[in-house]
Amino acid sequence: MWGAFPLYWPLLEPAGAVEILAHRILWSLVTMGVIAVALRRGARVRALFADRRTLTLLSLAAVVVTVNWATYIWGVNNGRVVETSLGYFINPLVTVLMGVFILRERLRPLQWVAMAVAAAAVGVLTLDYGRLPWVALILAFSFGSYGLAKKTANVGAIDSLVVETSVIAPVAAVYVGWLAVTGQSSFAAHGPGHTLLFVTTGIVTAIPLICFGGAAIRVPMVTLGLLQYLAPIFQFALGVLWFHEDMPAGRWIGFGLVWMALALFTVEAVTHRRRQLRLTVEASAV
Repeated sequence: MWGAFPLYWPLLEPAGAVEILAHRILWSLVTMGVIAVALRRGARVRALFADRRTLTLLSLAAVVVTVNWATYIWGVNNGRVVETSLGYFINPLVTVLMGVFILRERLRPLQWVAMAVAAAAVGVLTLDYGRLPWVALILAFSFGSYGLAKKTANVGAIDSLVVETSVIAPVAAVYVGWLAVTGQSSFAAHGPGHTLLFVTTGIVTAIPLICFGGAAIRVPMVTLGLLQYLAPIFQFALGVLWFHEDMPAGRWIGFGLVWMALALFTVEAVTHRRRQLRLTVEASAV
């Protein structure tokens, strides 16, 4: 579903990226509110609002995920689908960097090699684009920051998303209201089908997150991590094969280096996990 997003957001044009984002936030709040009520999560949500530390972390998460959503929608609707896929390819590596510099985690030698290859990839892509691939970098760092804030808050997906959308929704509501007053709103201006698409932005946001939350407690983390590469693979394929975005030789080399870095990182992680499991089994047998 995440991989198919580049096909969805252009359907909301001629609305601009900020208007689409505002509606996504508002309708996500409505959708998550209904889900929270149906699952009787009201008491949990109120407790989160009462906990100052948790509320601060989730407010930070709300801000950075809003930046992520805005950048992604803008990128897709402005012919940069391939660059948005790059952002989610390098996101796991950015997350690792945050673990090193913020959480003081240590990298193993092959992980450092993977990070060096990824840095070289960004350099090659910068030369090819003639600029930093800023859409990809904003997506990677904003989503990495979102994951860090959520990890630190340690709150369930549904409850936290209700709080996050509640925090940012007043700003979105003011913007949508301003568009309506000034006659610039696209909502309800292009027929009932277009209006319905706006309303479904909340469902489109919620369902993949709920599926991901359900998978996280049922699927091994290594498998879950590997499956997360599917979304940028689908996005990249859509950018090249469906939207026919340019892919000169330098860009292929840059993406090839990114994929090499991810392959090194993944192989190292899987090998390390298997080694740790084997040592655990041997230790328990003794």
